This record gives sequence, C-alpha cells and structure tokens, in this order.
Amino acid sequence: MIIGVPKEVKTLENRIALTPGCTQTLVRRGHTVLIERNAGTGSGITDEEFQKAGAKLVSAEEAWGAELVVKVKEPIPDEFQYLRKEQILFTYLHLANDRPLTEAMLHSGCTGIAYETVQLKDGTLPLLMPMSEVAGRMASQVGAHYLEKSQNGRGILLGGVPGVSPGAVVILGAGIVGTNAAKMAMGLGAQVTMIDINQRRLVYIDDVFNGRIITMSSTEHNIRQAVKYADLLIGSVLIPGAKAPQLVTADMIPTMKPGSVVVDVAIDQGGCIETSKPTTHLKPTYMVDGVLHYGVTNMPGAVPRTSTFALTNQTIPYILKLAEQGVDAVRNDDALLPGLNTYNGTLTCHAVGDAFGMKSVAPEDIL
Repeated sequence: MIIGVPKEVKTLENRIALTPGCTQTLVRRGHTVLIERNAGTGSGITDEEFQKAGAKLVSAEEAWGAELVVKVKEPIPDEFQYLRKEQILFTYLHLANDRPLTEAMLHSGCTGIAYETVQLKDGTLPLLMPMSEVAGRMASQVGAHYLEKSQNGRGILLGGVPGVSPGAVVILGAGIVGTNAAKMAMGLGAQVTMIDINQRRLVYIDDVFNGRIITMSSTEHNIRQAVKYADLLIGSVLIPGAKAPQLVTADMIPTMKPGSVVVDVAIDQGGCIETSKPTTHLKPTYMVDGVLHYGVTNMPGAVPRTSTFALTNQTIPYILKLAEQGVDAVRNDDALLPGLNTYNGTLTCHAVGDAFGMKSVAPEDIL
C-alpha cells in the first residue's frame, strides 16, 4: 500500500505521524512511504533519516494522494480539499467539537479512523493514552508557570516553602490525564484534590497515592466548593468520541481567586469548563473574570520529539494492519472498529451524531 505522511500545518504543531524506525518497518513489509519534505524537522528528524529508512520525499499534495494518509492532528480547512473517497485517513479527529470537519469528511466519502476512539475490549484507549500522559504532565507544568505574577497569575509557587502553604490544585477527572497531572502536581509539592464520578477510580487513586490526594465524588456541590479554593484548576474529563460535559459553569469562575489558573485539557472535545475556548501555542491564554484560562488544543505539540515517539510506539501496529488489509483491518480488529468515524459518506460514531443531531450508524452495520 502507498502510505502518505503530510507535514502538520496546525499552528506550532511539530509532531509527525511516523518515525524513521516505523518507516523502515513499513518499507520492509513491501509498502511505499511518502513523507512530505521537512515534515519531521520539528521533531528533530531530518529528511535524510527518512530517506535512509526507505521513504520517498514528496510534496503535500503527493502525500495526501496516498491510499492511507497518516497524520497527528485533524485536517484544518485548508486541507479539506485533499479529502477523497478512495482514501483512508488515520489521525486524531475530535469530530464532536468540529462540525465543519465532520461535514467535509462526510461530503468527501473519506474513510476516517480516529486515534481517540480506537478502543480495546476493556475500555482502554491505546492511541489516546500516550498523548494523555504527555498532556496530563504538561497541565501541571503549564499551570505552575502561569501562576507566576509575570504571567498574570496569583504569584503562587505550587510547592510553597517551609512556613508557607503550598498551592491548591483541583483536577476534574481521574483518568489518564488527571492521574498524570496529579503525579506532576504532587512532585511539585502542591496540595491536590481529584474529583471523579467513578467511585472505584477514586478508591484506586487513594490507594496508589497512599491517601496523599484528597478525593471527592463529582457532584455540582463538590465542584462548586472545590473551584473556590483552587489556585490551579485542571479539566481532564473524557467521554470517548463525545463532546465533553461542562462541569464548571460560567457562574463558578468569578468565585475563584483572582489570578488563579484554568488549564482545560478537554478542550479538544469542547472543554469541560464553560468559559474555555480553543487557543494556540502562539497565544495560549486569555482572562475571564480575573481567572487566567489556557486552552491550547494541541498541548503535546509543545514537546514534539517526546510526543512523536510516544505516539508512534502505539500507532505503528495499527498502521501495519491498515497498510496490509485496508478497510478489512477495521472489520477484523475489535479495537479499530470503534475507531471508524466516517465511511463512504456515512457517520459511524454515535457520539458525534449526538453532538450535532446527525444520523449515524454503528460501524459493524455498514462494513
């Protein structure tokens, strides 16, 4: 199969969907790999490295012309022209927060398989996990930075010092993002509170952190009280493929302390904080009611080398299956099946259909 890897064009997105090692594996299996020139430079990977691995260097149009197109981030409007019926697109799509892209995918007839909805039988999201780990760890790191007075924050050192209380970090969601955010926040010496709807998960968090994290059930009352004392509020709520529920309402934000910081990692799926909106690495923050908000939609793109290798470690087995079997791989793989979001002009993800009031069918009913 011919596999194309276009250069990412989202603002300051420096990840790439294949490494030279992955490329070599595909080429040795008899596949042709087309890499857009300079696509890997942001991750510290040169064109020469890809050539040595057996890739052909091409233009963006040629990369998009491949049978299987592998990316990191969803296509932006300038790329919609490349979508077509004979194409399999394998990338993060986040369609539930992007109606124009959803409509473009459906209009083109493209087969869209979303990293974030590939799911194992036990509920694990193997292709979302590595970037969730990166984003979670970054959330505390970013939040600590923006709490500095020079960044319009409260002037709080999260870890405090002897004789001065540490900062308070409140994390909504105790999944992969939330757990990794908690690890980093605790490492900085902060006081950490985690809120989740799943009691079993809270028991797990209490166990692995030896009771050093405050755990709370996710109710409106508990959230409303917790945001009042938070210096840093991290949103990490996820419903696979669906628009994130807005757990923090706009009227809660003025109750927060002036100069406190919100980092909404769920922004790719619409955000779990009502006042959140998408931002970029060029202009990452904005102020609402005296609270600094950070809503960058591609946080791991700030550490592209780490993120590229972490992501491709997980995606390459699925890329190999798609390269060797085409759409049949989706039929034959229980994890890839829920990853199918669009097929031949039909929406195949119920969560996206629910977000936009659009008709959808189950993947198994259309393949």
